[in-house]
Amino acid sequence: MNNLIVYLEIEDGIVADVSLELLTKGRTLADELKCKLEAVAIGYQLDKIGEQVFPYGVDVLYVADDKRLSPYTTLPHTSVLVNLFKEEKPQIAFMGATSVGRDLGPRVSSALFSGLTADCTSLEIGEFEDKKAEKTYENLLYQIRPAFGGNIVATIVNPDCRPQMATVREGVMKKEIRDPNYKGTVKKLDVAKYVSDEDFVIEVIERHMEKSKLNIKGAPIIVAGGYGMGSAENFNLLFDLAHTLGGEVGASRAAVDAGFIEHERQIGQTGITVRPKLYIACGISGQIQHIAGMQESSMIIAINNDPNAPINAIADYVITGNVEEVVPKMIKYYKKNSK
Repeated sequence: MNNLIVYLEIEDGIVADVSLELLTKGRTLADELKCKLEAVAIGYQLDKIGEQVFPYGVDVLYVADDKRLSPYTTLPHTSVLVNLFKEEKPQIAFMGATSVGRDLGPRVSSALFSGLTADCTSLEIGEFEDKKAEKTYENLLYQIRPAFGGNIVATIVNPDCRPQMATVREGVMKKEIRDPNYKGTVKKLDVAKYVSDEDFVIEVIERHMEKSKLNIKGAPIIVAGGYGMGSAENFNLLFDLAHTLGGEVGASRAAVDAGFIEHERQIGQTGITVRPKLYIACGISGQIQHIAGMQESSMIIAINNDPNAPINAIADYVITGNVEEVVPKMIKYYKKNSK
C-alpha cells in the first residue's frame, strides 16, 4: 500500500489538462512520501498515452485498452478501477472534478468503503493527532477545500480507510513537465479480468459533444465583472475593453446569478480557475469564492467604488471609482497609446 494513482481522463486520444495537473501535484506528493506515481488509462487505442504522461514523472502506467471502453460509460470504468485498486492497494487516488470524475469517483470510493473529498483546492501531506483515541497518524493526505458556501476552508483527513480519494477541478493545480525524457513502465491490463460482460450492458449508439467556444482559462488577459456592474448592458463595456486588450470576459457568480452574463464565463469556486498575466476585476467585491478562482493571476487591477472591498487586499493596483466612468477612459487611453 505504497503508491499514488491518478485516473486519466482521455478524449480523442488526448489526456485532459486536469489529469496532467493532477500528475504534476501527484509527482510532488509521491516524492514527499517516497512512493511511486502511477496512472490509469482506460479506453481504446491508447498506445501513445505514455508519451503524454511520462514527462510528468509517471513511474507506472496501467492501460486497459478495449474498443468497448470508449467512450466513457460508468460501469466498465468503475469495475476497472475498483478491481485494480483492490489488487494494487494504493494509499492515494486522484481524479478530476469533471462530469466524468463526479460520476466515477463516488462509485469507486463507495465500492471500496474509502470515502471521497470532492472539489479540493489544495492537497498536502501532514500528520494528524486523534486526541480521543490518543493516536498520531503520519503522512496523511490533507484534502483541502472551501466549505459552508466558501466561508471557511476545511482540511479533511482520512486516517484509516484506503485509498484516500479526492477530486480536483481543472485549473486549480499547475501543469508542469518534470522531465521530457522521463520513462516509466507500461502495464497492460487484461480487460476481461477486471470487467464483466454485464458491465457493458449499456452501449453508446450515437454521441454528440459540443466543444466550448470560449477559452477563458487560456486567456492571457481577463476582464471580469461582478454584481457591481449593475446590468447586462454594462457588461458591453467589459467586452469592449477585453477586445481592445486582446483578452476575454469573465464574471463572478453574483453577476451570473443576476443574469448579467452566461454561466460559461463564471470564475471562482463554482466556476473555472484562471491564472492570466493580467486580471481586471470590475465591480467585484471579492468574496472568497471568487478569489479562489483568480488569486494566482500575475497582476490584478481592481476597479470598485468601495475603497474597502475585500478584493483590494489582493490587488496589485486599486482604482476607486465607478466602472462606467473608469473603463471608457481605459479603452480610450489604451487605444491612444497603442498607435
